[in-house]
Parts: sequence; C-alpha cells; structure tokens
Amino acid sequence: VQLVESGGGSVQAGGSLRLSCAVSGYPYSSKCMAWFRQDPGKEREGLAVIYSGGGSAYYADSVKGRFTISEDDGRNTEYLQMGSLKPNDTAMYYCAATPVFGSSSCHWALTDFRYWGQGTQVTVS
Repeated sequence: VQLVESGGGSVQAGGSLRLSCAVSGYPYSSKCMAWFRQDPGKEREGLAVIYSGGGSAYYADSVKGRFTISEDDGRNTEYLQMGSLKPNDTAMYYCAATPVFGSSSCHWALTDFRYWGQGTQVTVS
C-alpha cells in the first residue's frame, strides 16, 4: 500500500492550499481516510477524517470551517482543501488510511491508522 501526498508549499497567511493523497495498492473494501499534521516538538494532531464511499466527515476544532476533506473515489485520491491559513497551521501534513468495521469507527480518536504517507510540508507566513 502506498500513500503519496502532494500540494504542500509556502503560502501567506489568509491564503489557500489543496493537498492531495494518492492511494495505491489498498486491498480492503472499507477505507477510513484522514489527514494529520505534526510540527517538530509537538504531538501529532488529527485534522479531518472521512469514510470512503459515503460517510460523514469530521474535523478538529482547530480547522473546522477552514479545511475540507474530500475524495475522488474513482481516482483513489483524497484531498484536503485548506483556506484562511494561519501561521500556526505550519507543519508537516500526512494522509493516512486504514480499514475499519463500519463508518462509525472512522475517526482518529477511535482507530489506529495502518498506512501513512511520507508527508508534505506546509509553511504559512
């Protein structure tokens, strides 16, 4: 299984970025997808999660109303649209995927994610 993030970069405060996560080789019928971020010296933070193929999306309070998670199931690609970016959004952003037993288990607080991408850096100044 391979997850490859792209779309990171440097942006001014108030700007937008769209991160992509291309998933290949995923062998399970269920897929819970999430985005996380981590800044050096800080704990990893769950940001957004969605159950692939139809399920509610959930967001951390820190990004609710500014970030949107979505998927293009036909392309096996997940997205994180980020708007109204702030300097404290600066971090390495990771996508993750895991099989779950039902959409109700699809949340970073309820499951350990099995597969991870390598990360993409987002810098907001």
